[in-house]
Amino acid sequence: MLWSDPENEPPEELRDTQEMLRRLGVLMAVAMVLAMIVIGIR
Repeated sequence: MLWSDPENEPPEELRDTQEMLRRLGVLMAVAMVLAMIVIGIR
């Protein structure tokens, strides 16, 4: 069989991409909250 890797282990590239996407999502959420606070103060 060609598929010697365990199926539940995603390749490293995919893992890195997921990490980056997660960080981007968190950053976007924080930026949105900060924007809301700034708009609310003004």
